[in-house]
This record gives sequence, structure tokens and C-alpha cells, in this order.
Amino acid sequence: MSTSLENSFIKQFEQEVHQAYQRQGSKLRGAVRTVSDVKGASTTFQKVGKGVASTKSTHGMVPVMNLDHTAVECILQDYYAGDWVDRLDELKMQTDERMIIANAGAYALGRKTDELIINALDTASTNVIADDSDGLTKAKVLEAFELLGENDVPDDGQRYAVIGWKQWSDLLAIDEFSNADYIGPDALPWKGTQAKEWLGTIFIPHSGLPVDGSGVRSCFWFHKTAIGHASGADVNTDISWHGDRAAHFVNNMMSQGAVLIDQGGIVKIDCDETPA
Repeated sequence: MSTSLENSFIKQFEQEVHQAYQRQGSKLRGAVRTVSDVKGASTTFQKVGKGVASTKSTHGMVPVMNLDHTAVECILQDYYAGDWVDRLDELKMQTDERMIIANAGAYALGRKTDELIINALDTASTNVIADDSDGLTKAKVLEAFELLGENDVPDDGQRYAVIGWKQWSDLLAIDEFSNADYIGPDALPWKGTQAKEWLGTIFIPHSGLPVDGSGVRSCFWFHKTAIGHASGADVNTDISWHGDRAAHFVNNMMSQGAVLIDQGGIVKIDCDETPA
């Protein structure tokens, strides 16, 4: 087999994995504060406190806000997802086995990215709507909305709410969320289920949110700056030929981490998912 053919195979595979990760790998990476190309085992995110404006006398010194700066450390960890691609098996299949494995590896790493972000969200404990006797009701939504406002969380188009699919169904039963008389025909959630803007927030359904043994799922409403995500290495692919197996081993890997930056920018909502 020619060397150039082998290089072409590897480059194409790497490109397919990267594209698959960017396309469908992670649903939440764009919803949080992100830093890339981190050098080392960790990085820090700066949390800045609130400033206070004051008056000054004529010719007096301008008052200093003395903003509180806190460095929040984010530890990076390495993750891998690999599989074999048999050279002759590819010839016997009508499906594109290389593309299937490339997508599977990229999606696995994408789910891990979301898992890191969700685990960071789950460490917040200040603003919790702990009523787990029912699902995601209009009353819970309004209570969470009020908590964000009371905490001076900016309403600047960077608010996100990640909810389970059962909670997405609960919202569909609320007219203000799903009725064209309230939101207009262009914002109907029936047209797609990837995300929807409501109350100045992007609502995202997600299957990976934590659920306890009694069927109570934790959902999160947060501002983008409340969670930090760091990447030392985005998805990389290493492909090696193993003659004793007559197959390539495809190893997808990344180095990432996530951390809670500001508890005040997150509201945790507990929702019951047990059948009525």
C-alpha cells in the first residue's frame, strides 16, 4: 500500500472526527465561558465582584471601587475514545464504517464535554428550587426567573436553561411557551427541538442531566459567565496500523475541564419525572 494513500486515509479520518464533534458533539460548550489552547494541567478564571459608584467633592479624588477579584482554578483531564477499523471489513460493508466510527468517537467526546459542564453546574447550591413534587411548571419557571433578577444576573442574551426531555414536554403544555398567540408563529417550539428562546433565555433539552433514585431530575438556568470550560487540546485523532490485526486503531482524545465560577448566576430546579 502506498504511503500517500495511508496519509490520505489518516487525514480524512481526522477531518471527519473534528467535523462530527463540531457539528453534533457538544450541546453546551457554546453556552458557557470557554478558554482554549490551555498550556499545563490547569487554568484559572477570574471572578470579579460588584462595584459601587460613589460621589466625590470638587477637585477631590475619584473613589476607587476596590473590586473583589477571585481566581477560580479549572483542572484539565484527559479523555480517550478508540476503536478498530478492519481493512477488509470496510470492503464488505455497504455503510461507511470509517464515518460511523469517526462519528461515534466524536459524539462520545462531545457527551463527555457536556458531562463536565453539567457536573460543574450541579455543584451550585445557593439558588435551588427544591419542590420535587411535580414537573417543570409555570410557577417554577417564574420563580427561577425572579431569582436570576434578584441576583442581578444580566438579561443580555447570554442566559441558558438546560432541561430534560420530560421538562421540555412540560413546557409544551404551557401556552406562553408554545402558543403562537403569545410568542408568534416564528418562535414555535414545534418547528424544532434543539433549542428555543423564551423569557430572554435559550432553553435546551438534554438527556444527560442528573436524576436521583426517586425520579427527580435536576435542571439548570444559568448565565454564560457562571461556568468556565477549559480545553488544553480539542478533539485529536491518532491512527495507527496494526499488521497483526490487519486493522487501523483509531484513538480520539481531548483534554478538557469545567468549573463553577459564580453560584449567583445559576438556579437549580428539581423536577419530578415519576409517572402520575
